[in-house]
Amino acid sequence: MTQLTDEIVDEIHTIRQQHADRFNFDIDRIIDDLRAGQEKHAAEGWPLRKALDTLPVNPNSVLQRTRFASKQKSQV
Repeated sequence: MTQLTDEIVDEIHTIRQQHADRFNFDIDRIIDDLRAGQEKHAAEGWPLRKALDTLPVNPNSVLQRTRFASKQKSQV
């Protein structure tokens, strides 16, 4: 089985790795930095969206079909 690569996903992984490395992989410091960034953006007037408390349940959504496509194929 070959692993599909995506340049955007690879770039995100690289950025996250570099960000974690800046804080010596200390999760508390990483979270503090992310929260400080959110506060800075909010102060600048950027709208922040709250995370959903629960995910909407719709098994026929495109996201669900895409997310579980490989599982369904492998179970057949």
